Amino acid sequence: MKPVFLQIQCSPGKTYDVAKAMYEREIASELYSTSGEFDLLAKIYIQEGDDIGKFINDNVLDIPHIVRSLTTLTFKAF
Repeated sequence: MKPVFLQIQCSPGKTYDVAKAMYEREIASELYSTSGEFDLLAKIYIQEGDDIGKFINDNVLDIPHIVRSLTTLTFKAF
């Protein structure tokens, strides 16, 4: 499994709705509310070999009220 971090910007007043939808879908292993430009930070594990963009498009970005996202890939450093 490969960890990916996804920052999500939501429509004003809809952060809790987006977070609830993600929780109900059991997408993220960890989900945080954040300050700044993005409203949520999700840690998502994706199977090795799976297309990360397709997984996010199919499982996350179809949730209503998501305005923008930023995906950060992780690499084994040591």
